[in-house]
Order: sequence, then structure tokens, then C-alpha cells
Amino acid sequence: MKRPFVTLDQLRSMTEQYPTPFHLYDEKGIRENARRLKQAFAWNPGFKEYFAVKATPNPAILKILREEGCGADCSSLTELMMSDRSGFTGPEIMFSSNDTPAEDFKLAAQLGATINLDDFTHIDFLKETIGYIPETISCRFNPGGTFTIGESTEGFQVMDTPGDSKYGFTREQLFAGFKKLKAMGAKRFGIHAFLASNTLSNEYYPTLAGILFQLAVELEQETGCDICFINLSGGVGIPYKPDQPANDIAAIGEGVRQQFEKILVPAGMGDVAIYTELGRFMLGPNGCLVTKVLHFKHTYKEYVGVDACAANLMRPAMYGAYHHITVMGKEDAPCDHKYDVTGGLCENNDKFAVDRMLPEVEIGDLLVIHDSGAHGFSMGYNYNGKLRSAEVLLQEDGSTRLIRRAETPEDYFATLIFD
Repeated sequence: MKRPFVTLDQLRSMTEQYPTPFHLYDEKGIRENARRLKQAFAWNPGFKEYFAVKATPNPAILKILREEGCGADCSSLTELMMSDRSGFTGPEIMFSSNDTPAEDFKLAAQLGATINLDDFTHIDFLKETIGYIPETISCRFNPGGTFTIGESTEGFQVMDTPGDSKYGFTREQLFAGFKKLKAMGAKRFGIHAFLASNTLSNEYYPTLAGILFQLAVELEQETGCDICFINLSGGVGIPYKPDQPANDIAAIGEGVRQQFEKILVPAGMGDVAIYTELGRFMLGPNGCLVTKVLHFKHTYKEYVGVDACAANLMRPAMYGAYHHITVMGKEDAPCDHKYDVTGGLCENNDKFAVDRMLPEVEIGDLLVIHDSGAHGFSMGYNYNGKLRSAEVLLQEDGSTRLIRRAETPEDYFATLIFD
């Protein structure tokens, strides 16, 4: 059974200060998760987690993670700016982008970020844009074909067909790209790949590591390039449903270590650093969306209307994704009522749950929608003129802190020109 990291009494106190809906994050859980990950890869002296900023782009969250030794994985100009303002410097920033504008590359180079190229043609584009090729450079690999392992937490795997993915170099392009980059002045190289999303399998990272480690050996032997790091990217999922088993990050780290000892060490590459970019795994379970019940609708189904909507959390509407819901104060009550839990958008897919069995719900009840700590607030939008909600941090000492205020109508109209 999923239990919220917050109590009803705590939420009642919070809602006196922060009107619902709002996203709530658990500092204690975030720090504990970061430490578990670090311990799982402690066998690799160069290990570093580069948190995927796109998952939860908030300076307060980023600063907590930086204090825990994490870097920042950025994919846009504004994510680079946010990471810089949050205290990340130089190689603490990884820039992995696609279809990249020149100004993004310019800022990444100015900040001293490690640039991870997505395409062979970007080699020349980068040189033309910033005037040189950085001495440390990375390239994203796409093996093509299909990749299936374990279970996706959505019931399907979002990116299990690399051949249909817009990202990365082919194998032939990667070998040619390394040779070209070396000739243009690059001295230290990295490999990056992301083959499956949201996997519930302790075998995903070790399997991916085996592919990349073997590729690294062959690349170094054929091109003479010094491969200094291998970035396993993201893809380690979380159990959105109560009956799904959680990944064991210690077992995952040990599986990667075994591949490292089997493939890289015999090839004389035992000094290669391992990097990760775990947004969802790091933050997903450590955030929730808090919303209040406003209305009931009794037609062909029983509907519970809440003050949040898909503009606050779009994953259920976009993917049909499951997010567990707790009716606060009724955690142990029987789930003997069937509801659709809906928001107020003019779209019929604006539903947080369909045919969900819950305890009997009453107007004014507070609902916690679990696992929204990653790709929750960050995917928000303003359709129907809906305003983005506040973000609140539950600190380790039990106090709360507003880390992003709610938008106002003035914010919505600020960019419009009426004349």
C-alpha cells in the first residue's frame, strides 16, 4: 500500500497558508534517495549523478541535490541558466540536447558544461558556433532496432524502439564522429545512451552498461580516443502502482559493477567514470500533488471534481499514466466506491483516475496524488487560462517553505499585447 510522506494534520496546516492545488516535495526523501544512489555506485571513484533538470526544474530542489554531490543534466538554454544560478559550475553541468539552437551551445560552452552531441552534423555546427571543439566532448549513441527489458511502469515502454527515436548517432556515425572530433582537438571522450524509459527492472542498467562498455572498448581500440566516462542516462523507473515492485538501486549498481569488471577492466579501461541522469527515480516518489474536492457529478458515472487539473499534472491525460490517489484521513478505509477523478479543463481526458476504487469521498476532502515529483509541475501549461500552481518544500525539520509561488492572472497576461 502506498502511504503519503505527509499527514492530514500537516496538510490542513499547509492549506491555511498555501491554497490548493500545490505540488509538495519531501526534502528528507530526496536526500535519502540521493545517498542510496551514491552508495550503490561507490565502487566507481568517478561516479556522478547528473540530475535531469527537466524532471523538476526548481532551484531549491537543485540546491539540495548539489549539496548531495549531484550535477545537473540540462537540455535547453533556460535549464542551463537555472543550473548556473543554482550554483552548478563547469563540469558539474552536462548539456544533452537535440535540434540544438546556436545560443544554447554558446551558453553551454561559456559555462564550461560538458557537451553531449546528439548528431554527427552537430560536430561542424558546434565548431562554427563557438569557434572550437572542447577538449572534453560526449556523443549520444542510438543502436537502432528494438530494445525490450523488464516492465514499464506505464504498461508499455515509451522508448523501447531506438530505431524510431530521433536521438543519437548510429554506430557508424559514432566511430566516424570520434575520429573527426579527435582530429579537431578533442582529447577526452564520453558515450551516452538512453534506450528505455521508466523500466521496473534491476537488469536495465546492467544490460545497457554491457552494451556501452563493449562499444567503448571497440571505440578506443579503433579510434585511439581516450574514453573517460560512460553516461547511462535515465530510464530507471518507479512503481506508480501499489502492487509493483520497486527497483533495488543497490542491486542495479552491483550489476553495473559486474559488467565493468567483466568488460572494461580487462581492456585496461578500469579508470572510466560512470555517470547517471536519474530524474524520475530521484524525485518522482518524493513529490505529490495536493488537491481539494470541489464537486460531485452523478450522471452515467460517478465523478469527483477537484481543484487541480491536467494543467497541474498532465501525465494521466497525455499517457493514460496511473498515479495513485490517497483520500487523506481515510487511508485505512475500504475502497468500495468507484469514481472518475476529474479536473475542470474543457477536455474529456482531464482525468487523474478512471474507474478508480476509493473510500467514499466528501466535498472538502484533501487528495494526495502520488509520485508527481518528476515530470509533474514541469509539464504544466496554461490551456483554458489555467494558472500553474505553487510548489512547497516539506523540510527535514517538518516545517514548510514556499519554493515557487502560484501564478496569478497578471502573470498570464504579462506577455500579451492588446494594442
